[in-house]
Amino acid sequence: MIGFEYARAKNVADAVAQIAAAPGAKFVAGGTNLVDLMKMDVEKPTKLIDVTRLPLDKVEETAEGGLRIGALVRNSDLSYHPVVERRYPMLSSALLAGASQQLRNMATVGGNPLQRTRCAYFYDIATPCNKRDPGAGCSAIGGLNRMNAILGTSDACIAVHPSDMCVALAVLEADIHVAGPRGERKIALLDFHRLPGDTPQRETNLAADELITAIELPARGFASNYTYLKIRDRLSYAFALVSVAAGLELEGGSIREARFALGGVAHKPWRKPEAEAALRGKPANEATFAQAADIVLREAKGFGGNTFKIELARRTIIRALSQAARGTPQSQSSKKIA
Repeated sequence: MIGFEYARAKNVADAVAQIAAAPGAKFVAGGTNLVDLMKMDVEKPTKLIDVTRLPLDKVEETAEGGLRIGALVRNSDLSYHPVVERRYPMLSSALLAGASQQLRNMATVGGNPLQRTRCAYFYDIATPCNKRDPGAGCSAIGGLNRMNAILGTSDACIAVHPSDMCVALAVLEADIHVAGPRGERKIALLDFHRLPGDTPQRETNLAADELITAIELPARGFASNYTYLKIRDRLSYAFALVSVAAGLELEGGSIREARFALGGVAHKPWRKPEAEAALRGKPANEATFAQAADIVLREAKGFGGNTFKIELARRTIIRALSQAARGTPQSQSSKKIA
């Protein structure tokens, strides 16, 4: 492992001042991704700024009826928080589908959106990777790409974003609060992650000197008709081949409101407003859901090893929307698909 400086931040202002004064520094909290990347020589920060003692570990209701979640709330604590379980069960389910209990005990809400891809070539410093070394090439395009993206890809990168939590946050239309030398600002979760384009090394719209302080959820939580369905190679401790978070509001047998997002298929959680619009006012049945799936996957492209994901994604969308419509969300304990 490389040598680096280490310091603890006293408060948010101190954390921001420290990172602004040290180009190449990184914040560290749970460290469940960053430390692994440092061990693999993928990340080489000159300094680690420990933010674990900042007062950012509260879950509080907002004046607008939503929920503000501090960046240092642990994933495991959030998944079992009574307000989240009652009002935002899709988020609880997505968190429980991710990683392992031990990792969820360490991982933080603020760190989750900043996870870097698990593409094998990104982790292997002996192979070309534009995300790690811009201009080097993308080994995954012509290589082993079973886990890679089918939507929003570019000639420079076909990596996927690994988070489960962020797929649910995309449906809930969460906001990410950040602080930096230029003050505080709010970034919509849907605008937080970037597509690779020709700059795959830039994964988010967070500036290098900004700190995530909280995630805010709006009042609408889709507490009745929702699901988080994750299809993976094994039933635990595995990243998604395809996942779908879905929330519906029904009126009789028709769909009044619909949102759904995919994970495991793109460089960011994938939502298609056109597909959601196609659901509104329609009967909540398989034919309607299949039409929406076809709209989402119209521009999907496989790269050989991952071409199967296109049909898998179609079936997963239909199954997830069917679960949401029936009010039979996917269980994250028994794992049996409803």
